[in-house]
Amino acid sequence: MVEENRPLDLATRLDAWAGEDATRGAVATTVNVLARTCAEIAALVAAGPLAGSLGASRGEENAGGDAQKELDVICDNMIAEALRGAPVAALASEEADHAVALDPEGTLLVAVDPLDGSSNIDTNVSVGTIFSIRPRPEGVDPASDAAFMRPGREQLAAGYVVYGPHVALVLTVGEGTELYVLDPERRKFIRTDAALAVPPQAREFAINMSNYRHWDDRIRTYVDDLVAGKDGPRGEDYNMRWIASMVAEAHRILVRGGVFLYPGDARKGYASGRIRLVYEAAPMGFIMEQAGGRASDGKNSVLDLVPEKLHQRVPLVFGSRVKVDRVERYLSADLGWSDKSPLFSRRGLLTV
Repeated sequence: MVEENRPLDLATRLDAWAGEDATRGAVATTVNVLARTCAEIAALVAAGPLAGSLGASRGEENAGGDAQKELDVICDNMIAEALRGAPVAALASEEADHAVALDPEGTLLVAVDPLDGSSNIDTNVSVGTIFSIRPRPEGVDPASDAAFMRPGREQLAAGYVVYGPHVALVLTVGEGTELYVLDPERRKFIRTDAALAVPPQAREFAINMSNYRHWDDRIRTYVDDLVAGKDGPRGEDYNMRWIASMVAEAHRILVRGGVFLYPGDARKGYASGRIRLVYEAAPMGFIMEQAGGRASDGKNSVLDLVPEKLHQRVPLVFGSRVKVDRVERYLSADLGWSDKSPLFSRRGLLTV
């Protein structure tokens, strides 16, 4: 029996949640394996240059088309090896072209971005691990890419670990979003918030402004209205943030509120943005919805999207529900009036 005032650790929490249910028990085992592995990754990240040239490029691109760092591959190998001891039939990773078979008797699938934000490794900026746990589908080879071509709403659990000033694990098993912090002495994740909720009205947004000239007019209009501040249709000043590490952006939004945008744009290869649906957008969407927020491709919830390929990219907007809804209104608006009408004429669009 857990003492009433004793901080709850992850394993104890999951054991109580799982009870005698076989599926929940499999999910609990898998989350615990991922958590232990992420604690090992955290130690490696914390060692920085003392652990070698972890930020060195391998001179290759991963399956998602991004430059592969040494630590990307190390983390991918650590996770794959650890999951061989869990009830996981197959693993899909940003670092592998196709799904990899694990336990043929496994009842679950796992999809991961082993090290999100790895371009920041050498600059000592927060990076992280994202994971998605799904049921093994019937009638499909679990080690085939086709097994992962299912909507995000079928996820059983999702989470991320952010390796920052402290190591934080954010997790949902479909009953809200919880926050855990790694106790480095006990090597356990301790729950610090049982019900994370995205603050609805923070005046912050995250987007890479260097791509402004490549955006659709509707995204430019939305950002222009924010940048106009008190003199624009919003009537309030906004702060912009951009870390280039999605887990760090998400963590700030869960704690402080705001909205994150990575739209598609006119550059070659960027028409659908750069965020992978299966192992980045879908788990982040599950986390955000369970925290009272939303995640969208600009038209629909990312949880309703059905992937057509394993490394499919999608535009992504996530954060406060009211802010994501507003971005969708901008993206669906007829802007034929925008070149002639003053900024204040857009107030209806902002408040509907």
